[in-house]
Amino acid sequence: MSTSRPGRRSAARPHTRPVLHSPGAPCPCGLPAGYADCCGRYHAGHAAAPTAEALMRSRFTAYAVRDAAYVLRTWHPDTRPADLDLDPHLRWERLEILGTTDGSAFHAEGTVTFRAHYALRGERDAMEEQSRFVRHDGAWVYVAPLP
Repeated sequence: MSTSRPGRRSAARPHTRPVLHSPGAPCPCGLPAGYADCCGRYHAGHAAAPTAEALMRSRFTAYAVRDAAYVLRTWHPDTRPADLDLDPHLRWERLEILGTTDGSAFHAEGTVTFRAHYALRGERDAMEEQSRFVRHDGAWVYVAPLP
């Protein structure tokens, strides 16, 4: 997800700490596995996302649990902001994957089109984006939204 939407870039170091998420709780990405067995293992550094879609899901979850370090770590260095300020009033609630192109273990790049549902100060809304992902040093990373 880009920072031109509900998340935002900041010149200061983020004061955002990850929200503790119970390992057995359902993963915010929408897959049926628990957080620890799903996106939590990517956040903890125990595994790398094997596809662009898996990276998209793990990045959404990182926004949901306010893990700015993971979001930055999985952003391409050419487009990554220096810092990321995650709004504490913004709650990411649900992710829908609308489509993918390429992005498998056999590709070097891919796209993921998604709809992310959120609540900001109690008002619910959603954003849609088609994101571009590439392999960088062998790992999938987010590049930018496509126009």
